Amino acid sequence: MLGNFTFHNPTKLFFGEDALDNLGNELRLYGPKVMLVYGGGSIKRNGIYDAVVAKLEKAGKKIVELGGVMPNPTIDKVREGMALAKKENVDLILAVGGGSTCDYCKAVAGSTYCEADPWDYYFNNWGKMTCRWIPVGCVLTMAGTGSEMDSCSVISNHHENRKKFYYFRNPDFSILNPTYTYTVPMHHTVAGIYDIMSHILEQYISGNDDCTTDYIAEGLMRSLIVSSRKVLTAPTDYEARSNIMWTATWALNGLIACGKPTDWMVHMLGQAVAAYTDATHGHTLAAVSGAYYRLLIERSDDAVKKFSRLAQNVWNVVSDGKSEKEVALEGLELMESWMRQLGLSMNITDCGANESMLEGIADACPINEGGYVVLTRDDVIEVLRRSL
Repeated sequence: MLGNFTFHNPTKLFFGEDALDNLGNELRLYGPKVMLVYGGGSIKRNGIYDAVVAKLEKAGKKIVELGGVMPNPTIDKVREGMALAKKENVDLILAVGGGSTCDYCKAVAGSTYCEADPWDYYFNNWGKMTCRWIPVGCVLTMAGTGSEMDSCSVISNHHENRKKFYYFRNPDFSILNPTYTYTVPMHHTVAGIYDIMSHILEQYISGNDDCTTDYIAEGLMRSLIVSSRKVLTAPTDYEARSNIMWTATWALNGLIACGKPTDWMVHMLGQAVAAYTDATHGHTLAAVSGAYYRLLIERSDDAVKKFSRLAQNVWNVVSDGKSEKEVALEGLELMESWMRQLGLSMNITDCGANESMLEGIADACPINEGGYVVLTRDDVIEVLRRSL
């Protein structure tokens, strides 16, 4: 492995069907007032809300509720949460939901006691977080983003057609019960699955040395593929759901980035599309992946080698009698076949984008420099055009 790195992940994580039983003991570490944050209300229909509230009440906590966190949380909603958290002087923010809710709570936790506006200070200018942090706990109900064990927060600004990220702090603790993902609609389940795959690929499709983390990444991808196919026909298969949830956590908690450059262009492209369309995150990633990966294969010998390895070690492509490039492309075709099997969006038109938006989307797309090819703005437009 090349390079120097530090690996440190401070999140305490409870996993399994009985994971919520740990919440009571964890709550003893925090003050009396808890801000309970959730999304559209599905947790009230499936019983998770009642189970969490019962734990909070048993622990003697005063509950301050904030619902309505949207799938692509907005900076306006963050400001609403900041105002409530400050007014109530909450001691803990408890996110109950998927990655968007966890992302949202991290933004509120790191912004409430910051004097500057969070969009200008953090998301636009990468200001250093020096203000008071409100502790965050997560009760995860959807697998995909890895937000339960990383510091990243992705927030949208509809006034500017921008979707940006900032690294705040990891959640202080997270509770992962795979059964909580049983009732997630399949459209969102598969979006989460592809978000996981994309996280892994964006750390895997880089570098040219023999790196231990690449072997770990290949194992994670193989597990994800097997389990994803199971949940299509058996949404309550606990083994499959638990493997997907655990893979999501390890895909983005820092482990497989160790010793690696990383290429996050698929996320930059997908998030720029979502900034204009508000389409579901995992589907926008799927919509741009094929065009971007083919461009890499066209332009970089290192990319050809890595995609050839991916094809053989993950998609089981037999290389006999084939060129390295043929193997690489065959693997990509098998990946896209799997994506179609899942029912993912395969073009940005399906995500609500059109030709007239391409220039604006390109302007909203940051350029990542960790991959095999550093795109120009014209390249971004070309990838988007190929993705229509």
